[in-house]
Amino acid sequence: MFKKLTIIIASAIIASAFIISPTYKIALLKYNGGGDWYANLETSLPNLIKFCNDNLKTAISPEQGTVEVGSPEIFNYPFIHMTGHGNVVFSSQEAENLRNYMIGGGFLHISDNYGMDKFIRPQMKKVFPELDFVELPFSHPIYHQKFDFPNGLPKVHEHEGKAPQGFGIIYQGRLVCFYDFECDLGDGWESFEVHKDSPEARQKALRMGANIIQYVFMGGENVVKK
Repeated sequence: MFKKLTIIIASAIIASAFIISPTYKIALLKYNGGGDWYANLETSLPNLIKFCNDNLKTAISPEQGTVEVGSPEIFNYPFIHMTGHGNVVFSSQEAENLRNYMIGGGFLHISDNYGMDKFIRPQMKKVFPELDFVELPFSHPIYHQKFDFPNGLPKVHEHEGKAPQGFGIIYQGRLVCFYDFECDLGDGWESFEVHKDSPEARQKALRMGANIIQYVFMGGENVVKK
């Protein structure tokens, strides 16, 4: 009974943070384990926020938040972004907190910055032991919002030259987590001087990021690309 009440309260907090406030914040997730959660701290999310506000007419605060996995403050952010290259460790309390956040209406975007995959998968299994990541088909609405990606995720950085893949965790019919792998989407949002990516690569990354934001905040499941 207490757990159900906690989830109901969490859902109300997330809903009120998004609906009542004329602007809302999105945040970078800070985690334990020694991995560099701060890998794209300076320009990645701020650049995506500006792009979305300019192109989608969203009202996201230009100042990104930073929130720890186990903190109750996580419920203040309808969207959290997670990245890094290395180890990730969720305690049982953190896993439960993240689960309550996600099933209560929050959304987690994970961007593998190369080297994160073998760590994040077992940790997300702590969050949803009954669920697995599933690869989303290219026909999924997340690829067909304001910007059309008929072949799925763009390739930002080559690394091992593998094709990028987009995975999701789907809870009771709702996509609660999107995970870009072999893509480096978050790196593509960085300012030019950070990685010297081409304007074309950065534009594709920002457009795909905007698609994720539109899908989450603007009823993207119902968008039909003409």
